[in-house]
Amino acid sequence: MITIKNTVNASLDKVWNFWNTPEHITKWSFASPDWHTPYAEADLREGGKFKSTMAAKDGSMSFDFGGEFTLVKPNEALSYVLGDGRKVEITFTETPDGVEIVESFDPETQNPEEMQRAGWQAILDNFKSYVEAN
Repeated sequence: MITIKNTVNASLDKVWNFWNTPEHITKWSFASPDWHTPYAEADLREGGKFKSTMAAKDGSMSFDFGGEFTLVKPNEALSYVLGDGRKVEITFTETPDGVEIVESFDPETQNPEEMQRAGWQAILDNFKSYVEAN
């Protein structure tokens, strides 16, 4: 598994809400400024499905990112299985500096692991910036 993390200077309730609410997901879930997420949905319960569409702003490419939640512990942890069978585990932990988010995921086989780590970290960094600015 690949693991990334960041600490967000905000309350645990706010971090959980912004992470899981489609109206917020569309504002932060992309790796670079030339991409965006025009659509997101989430049925936040074990067995519930989620999906977001990530797209290049110039319209040249898009893809859906989705799967099924296997664990939902509000304000604590999420686990899910992506459509291709890879597993993702996320924990949310209150610290003196804010909420530490630790995200571990099975790598896919098409791209180098370092590229995947950098992309997922960029999205997590966008999340931190969005939450702290709003």
